[in-house]
Amino acid sequence: MPVYTLPELPYDYSALAPVISPEIIELHHGKHHAAYVKGANDTLEQLAEARDRESWGSVNGLEKNLAFHLSGHILHSIYWQNMTGPQDGGGEPLEADGVGGLAEAIRESFGSFAAFRTQLSKASATTQGSGWGVLAYEPLSGRLIVEQVYDHQGNVGQASTPILVFDAWEHAFYLQYRNQKADFVEAMWQVVNWQDVARRYEAARSRTDALLLAP
Repeated sequence: MPVYTLPELPYDYSALAPVISPEIIELHHGKHHAAYVKGANDTLEQLAEARDRESWGSVNGLEKNLAFHLSGHILHSIYWQNMTGPQDGGGEPLEADGVGGLAEAIRESFGSFAAFRTQLSKASATTQGSGWGVLAYEPLSGRLIVEQVYDHQGNVGQASTPILVFDAWEHAFYLQYRNQKADFVEAMWQVVNWQDVARRYEAARSRTDALLLAP
């Protein structure tokens, strides 16, 4: 039985239009995300075979494959939930909308929502090659940080928890935005689901003690 499964989308393919076309959503979810799920499951099987045969020479490459596919699966699973239709999403998190904790954390960590938005946009748009822009909760400081993820798993703070992710791989936007990655990133702000981001922020905060346990 597979360890990982492709999650269902929380909306239909047309729900994010015109920001993201139905064709992109269908291909991105059904082909690209599904491939990461299959890759993670296949690699787990290959690692089990390597253990049984004591084929330790293959472990290094298999561990890298697992990190790539599993991180791709995790980031995409967050990505779909981070978005909602333009009629319901976008803007900025406000206390009046029940996401005051997130709004305050953004101000404390970046100075203002505008400064945060600019930093995440620039981080997403300037990833070299394939990658992601990520807003993450960093448990040692209790602050939010912006990270650039190359491919799916590099250049991140250990134990930081992604709560908002912008997919900057070409398959996320090229059919609609061509080579204008920055335009896609700017449009993404129209579909951010702040309720989901706030829920992830509170969940990440609640796990801090697990990392900071005294010896």
